[in-house]
Amino acid sequence: MGSSFHERVLQASIESGRLGSDRPLAAFLDTHRVARTIDALKSAFPSHFEHMFAAKANTMRRALERVKSLGMGCEVASPGELEQALRCGFTPREIVFDEPAKTMSVLKKVQETGVNLNIDNFQEFSRVVKLRDAARRDADIGFRINPQVGAGKIGAMSTATQSSKFGVALEDDGNREEIIRLYRDNPWLNSLHTHVGSQGCSQELMVAGVRKVTALAEEINAALGRHQVGVIDIGGGLPVNFSSDEDKPTFAEYAQALEAEIPVLFSGKYRVKTEFGRSVMAKSGFIASRVEYTKVSGGRCIAISHAGAQVATRTIFMPEYWKIRISAFGPDGAAKSGEPVEQDIAGPLCFAGDMAGTGRQLPLIEPGDYVVLHDTGAYYFSNPFFYNALPAPAVYGAEPGQDGSMQLDCWRRQQSMDDMLAVIG
Repeated sequence: MGSSFHERVLQASIESGRLGSDRPLAAFLDTHRVARTIDALKSAFPSHFEHMFAAKANTMRRALERVKSLGMGCEVASPGELEQALRCGFTPREIVFDEPAKTMSVLKKVQETGVNLNIDNFQEFSRVVKLRDAARRDADIGFRINPQVGAGKIGAMSTATQSSKFGVALEDDGNREEIIRLYRDNPWLNSLHTHVGSQGCSQELMVAGVRKVTALAEEINAALGRHQVGVIDIGGGLPVNFSSDEDKPTFAEYAQALEAEIPVLFSGKYRVKTEFGRSVMAKSGFIASRVEYTKVSGGRCIAISHAGAQVATRTIFMPEYWKIRISAFGPDGAAKSGEPVEQDIAGPLCFAGDMAGTGRQLPLIEPGDYVVLHDTGAYYFSNPFFYNALPAPAVYGAEPGQDGSMQLDCWRRQQSMDDMLAVIG
């Protein structure tokens, strides 16, 4: 998605009034790039791999409908995500439910509808057993395992540490033996799940977690003398390169690393599920904001835009881990040129840390220009932060038409003031 694509989207949006002084903020998703990314994912793995899109990365209805049309299932981690997936047409067999704090009512719904279930802990298992009489018998059900292989560079994104809140800690005293006993006593347990984390986790760490859980599946089946565990869910978590437009690491590289270390996953012995989210959507999306004012303060050039923590929450509060690229465009949507000047890109919110980027080398930005925040297709569009009671921006699917025009399809209209205030209460 080069600069020409951004220019064409911005120009079409400005000309049509989707961006301007009265609509200074909008988000866009390159739907063709999403399709190419999913094609690359499916091409990287054998056909017995089933790919679930992690809905938390982009829970919007149109986003989920898009990935479903391209052949993905859906991994959900809350009652709201589950309901959205069902409304988007995913069948129960195409959904995996992973919430850590499942209530009795949601467990009942999951089992009655036949949604695939990853059980987080032994207490939750006791609840599942109580509801088995009402359960559909064709769902994949098993434990989420914490392989305890360590943390990546971002602690908040690492889910396989010694004391992670997720899953059954495999190496804690007695847990391995208890897991094997429960599978022996409950033949309907047919799957295992793991996920070591996402951004900041190395490929080696991800492979190590999958290797330990695959070995556990082999151990359970050997101990039971039957092929009871037939499904291994290896989670997602492939990191995204935020420093350039390049897709790296690739799905093919990850698949090659898995096959080299865990060849049984590629033999067809197990059905294997994945749960990629960020790596499917992130690089296809961007946020565009009009610059309202510019100033020099203490010798620093500052551009005040409409894109702050309300749309880029992780970037604002953890800039050292979620630094994203920013580009500058003129009032007509054309990419700006000129000698780079060190500038801060500020958001509109009423706290000093609301900075989308600091010390960025860009052509001098002026009022009426636009800034683009790149690689925001995941974890930016569908979870707005209502600080200062700002409405969520419009989101558009963008793709070139056959006649050379840029087609903009409204995925979500700009939130009205009344709708936003109703959410706040």
